Formats: sequence, C-alpha cells, structure tokens
Amino acid sequence: MVDLETLLVDLADESAALDALVAPLPVTDWARPTPAAGWTVAHQIAHLAWTDHVSLLAATDPDAFHRTAAALAGEPDTFVDRGAGEFLAPPADLLSRWRALRQALATALRQVPAGEKLPWYGTRMSATSMATARLMETWAHGQDVADALGVTRTPTERLRHVAHLGFRTLGHGFATHGRAEPTAPVRVDLVAPDGATWSYGPAEAADRVTGPALDFCLLVTQRRHRADLALLATGPVADEWLDVAQAFAGPPGTGREPGAGSVSREPAAGPGSRGVAA
Repeated sequence: MVDLETLLVDLADESAALDALVAPLPVTDWARPTPAAGWTVAHQIAHLAWTDHVSLLAATDPDAFHRTAAALAGEPDTFVDRGAGEFLAPPADLLSRWRALRQALATALRQVPAGEKLPWYGTRMSATSMATARLMETWAHGQDVADALGVTRTPTERLRHVAHLGFRTLGHGFATHGRAEPTAPVRVDLVAPDGATWSYGPAEAADRVTGPALDFCLLVTQRRHRADLALLATGPVADEWLDVAQAFAGPPGTGREPGAGSVSREPAAGPGSRGVAA
C-alpha cells in the first residue's frame, strides 16, 4: 500500500505539471473548449480548485462540508458544473486560488489522524484515498486540457495511482450503471511507462484485462472510448467492465464517443465524466 506522503508528493508533481501547461497560456487560450461539453480550459482548472475547496472542508470542517453537500443534494447532475462556474475567475486569479487550495489541502491531509474517515459525497474516505482521488482527477482533467491544446503528455509513474484506483472501483462501475456487481475476480496486467508490469487481482482469474497502463487510465477516467484503446478483455466480466468502468463518483459518466479523443472531433461528455472523485 502506498503511504500518504508518497501520494501527496506525486499529487503535487501532477498538479505542477498541469500548472506548467496552463500558466504560460494567453488569456484567449483559457477560453478554448475542451472535450467536456461546455467546459473551457478555465472551467477545468476552476473545477479542480472547487473540488480542492470542498475536500479541504471535508478534512478541516466536516459540518461545513455537510452543509455544502446538503445544499447540492437536489441537483446531482448539475452541481459539478455549478461549482466550476462559481470558481471561474481571470486566469491569474484562478491559478493563484488553485495553488493556494491544493497546498492547503495537502497540509490538511497530512494532519488527518490515522484511521479517520473523511466525509464525502455518498461515502467516507481516508486521507490516503482522498489524495489518490485528487491525483486521479488532476490527471484526468489535465488530459482534457492537453487535448484542448493539442498537447501529447508523456506518461509518468504517477499513473500507477490512477490504475490502482481504476481496478479498485471495478464494482463501483457496475453498480453506478445499475448492474449487479460481479462475483468473478478479474486479473489486470498493465504495461507501465517504464516497461514494467503492474498487476492487480488473482493470477488465476479467468477474466483478464491487459494492455498499456496509459490506455487503462484513459478508460477508467472516461477520457477515451474503449474502441480507441489497446486494451484486451478476456472473459464476459472483463469485457462488460470495459463498457462501464468509472473511477470517479457521481452518476454514470457519458464518456467519449469512438474516435473522439480531441475537441476537434466534438466528443460527448456529460457531468459524470467530469465527476467528483471518490
């Protein structure tokens, strides 16, 4: 199991990589559309800042978090969009706010007592799980930004956190889509960026998923359709999983259409594929 400090260092590095991508942009590029319908580059960063804000509330002021969550309970399909909209600001102000919030969140997570669970939307999570979720979302929304800018990012070892979360949420993907959680185990063997193999699940499992770790992470964050990825599913459970995989909380994501890897192809993306990580 990865320790919290390692996760927070990797989260800081993932955030810094996205920060370095957007910080030099002219104001006009912040208004570029991204693959998430209706969201610009600015919306993507505003969403990350907003989610850091509510995560900070969960870690430091649970009562305030519960009040915020209760106020949003009646709009499960739109509150993520509203949060991003409320946090929009001129690029320099937005960047400053995001930087401050992500640093404050890291400090707060380091202070969470071992074993304590933080409130979240429909669940509770440890500081380690919160950090993993924040890294997953930062990477996923960073992919949307990269797609909008026509930038190809170099995969890093930080993807192991996204891949691990993607495997752990197998049952969640089925349940979110109204399907029974499978009882048959699934083995996942992924080729890491350095050529090593990341494996999850029992070696003897009949159902298997194999392929590049990057492709698996793109799938479970719903940034690419399975048809555009070099993932091989063996067995009925594994095959069905690739249709419903979802590493983030919230309603079922609409994902992306085949061939819709960039904004020029006008991919479909509902609020779920921008979701609040669990």
